[in-house]
Amino acid sequence: MPARKPENLWLNLACNVVVPALILSRLSGEHALGPAGGLVAALAFPFGYGVWDFAVRRKTNFISVLGVVSVLLSGGLGLLKVDGFWFAVKDAAVPALIGAAVLLSMRTREPLIRTLLFNEAVLDVPRIEVALQARGAAAAFEALLRRATWLVATSFFLSGGLNFVLARHLLRSPGGTPEFNAELARMHWLSWPVIVLPSMAMMMIALWQLVKGLEALTGLTGDEVFRTEKKSSQQT
Repeated sequence: MPARKPENLWLNLACNVVVPALILSRLSGEHALGPAGGLVAALAFPFGYGVWDFAVRRKTNFISVLGVVSVLLSGGLGLLKVDGFWFAVKDAAVPALIGAAVLLSMRTREPLIRTLLFNEAVLDVPRIEVALQARGAAAAFEALLRRATWLVATSFFLSGGLNFVLARHLLRSPGGTPEFNAELARMHWLSWPVIVLPSMAMMMIALWQLVKGLEALTGLTGDEVFRTEKKSSQQT
């Protein structure tokens, strides 16, 4: 089975962070697109990227859908010219809902931890499963997944809290004004060092603990646990 085409990180950053921030900060004045036009144009990029990425990679999940809904909510709130408080609530609620979904999915047949970390794009899942079965480590593996799930969920809860604090600190102007859009742009820029990097650090810790646990349970080395292009071509 061919590996699914990986996501382009730079295109992701450009469409979801860089271009929207530039539009909000440079093209939202009355002399350009205006506050409403600038907001709609800025939000069109992450929304369009989400639709295009699904069309190309044919992959979607609860988190992807929630991301698109978040973009639509941002557009709706902006056009309604609501207070920045409601943007803060929305920005906190979306990652919090993802964190809750990650935890609740542990009771389903397809836990989200398998989509986020334990998947064939990152790990050599077939080889790991064979080794786990050979060693009778299924129960210990499920406990390992539960620990990783709690770490991943915590990273989303942290992101939600930081989102709320950042939005409340920055969004002070009335909605529907060039000043408000400029504040949204600044929030986009600051979201990476203030929110994304700490959350990614926690996600990497969860992945590291998962890999170390798999090494202990399967007897495989780190190189054998991870999926590589060479192994992928051999399996296809």
